[in-house]
Amino acid sequence: MHASTCPDERGPGFRPVSIVTGFLGSGKTTLIRRILRDPAFASTAVIVNEFGEIGLDHHLIASSDETLLALTTGCLCCAVRGDLVATLLELQSRREAGEVTYERVLIETSGLADPAPILQALMADSGVARGHTLGTLLTVVDAVHAEATLDQHPEARRQVALADCLAFSKTDVTRPADSLRERLTALNPTADLLTTGVVPPDAVFSTANPVAHRSRLASLPATGARSPFIRAKHTDGVDTFTLQRDRLVPALALTLLLQALAEHCGPRLLRVKGLVGIEEMPGRPAVIHGVQHVFSAPEFLERWPSSDHTTRLVFITRDVPRHFPARLLDAIEVEVREELGQPRRTSR
Repeated sequence: MHASTCPDERGPGFRPVSIVTGFLGSGKTTLIRRILRDPAFASTAVIVNEFGEIGLDHHLIASSDETLLALTTGCLCCAVRGDLVATLLELQSRREAGEVTYERVLIETSGLADPAPILQALMADSGVARGHTLGTLLTVVDAVHAEATLDQHPEARRQVALADCLAFSKTDVTRPADSLRERLTALNPTADLLTTGVVPPDAVFSTANPVAHRSRLASLPATGARSPFIRAKHTDGVDTFTLQRDRLVPALALTLLLQALAEHCGPRLLRVKGLVGIEEMPGRPAVIHGVQHVFSAPEFLERWPSSDHTTRLVFITRDVPRHFPARLLDAIEVEVREELGQPRRTSR
């Protein structure tokens, strides 16, 4: 694989567009945050796509050094002709007008994205090709949950099959099983295998081989009607909803909520992420990340990333009633306040 931190050989006017994909909760945002802390990659336009009612990841990635755009119209692969192409053309127009400067573009897809139509758009759209060129497609693979995810979700298999690089995450929790490595190699025998903790940033911004991508696209099973752009296929029964509230949450209530969700909904929690205002730490929201039964220890930000200080927990689930987490939190909070001798508060 040829690595380059600069626009590719087609000329200084072209900007490489790289893609970081991977199933829900695999660790894409964590990897991107680490890469963007490298000063060599400060001049990066970041396009974040999320499958949810509200967008959060852009708050967790953003720094003062990159141009950040957030697409929240659903799954990027499903609206690729309308959103991704239009966004890249707008970026290109703004760069040519001197309004923004960037040396490369990084797309973080939603965890449910099928990369095939994204690649098709980047390779086939003449307007995009005028100022951008295809970079690396890197897929983050969750060393803890990947085998079950590959069994259950066609999106995850396609994310692996189309990758230039496969980067294991959560290797601090478990070593990737030999059976997982064998399965990944069977799905994509040419991809490099890396760990997210040691992924060199320039590997993400390498210049890709379009011929290899076309070959991989052609080898995938058909997904729908014949079209210049492959139709995305998502797992049935996946739902997304958001728990929002204006007032602060007692720390103990949050802890008990996450424990109860893991116990009662674990396998059906494809992803939980959000910002929670904590009563004992006003002004320092807790960042919540969860996948199935596993929730990471909350990370506390120094300040809210925007003027919106509401608690927002985004759920991506299968067969979890939309009202259940909010009602569960309300019930837990009542018990916590009674235990602490505090008055009940009206939920909002």
